Amino acid sequence: MNKRLYKSSTDRVISGVIGGFAETYNVDANLLRIIYTAIAVFSGFFPGLIIYLVAMVVVPEKS
Repeated sequence: MNKRLYKSSTDRVISGVIGGFAETYNVDANLLRIIYTAIAVFSGFFPGLIIYLVAMVVVPEKS
């Protein structure tokens, strides 16, 4: 069971990172977006923004 994380090419709002997590772990992307937004709001936006920007660079596109 070798799952690799890729950016989603179909379920994307900004870059496909959260859609890729949803596809990899078989969860609803909208639920993950709500959870991510809540965490970002309650942590002061900056840490969540940095994590997302790093993920945009590090997570590869699915070819």
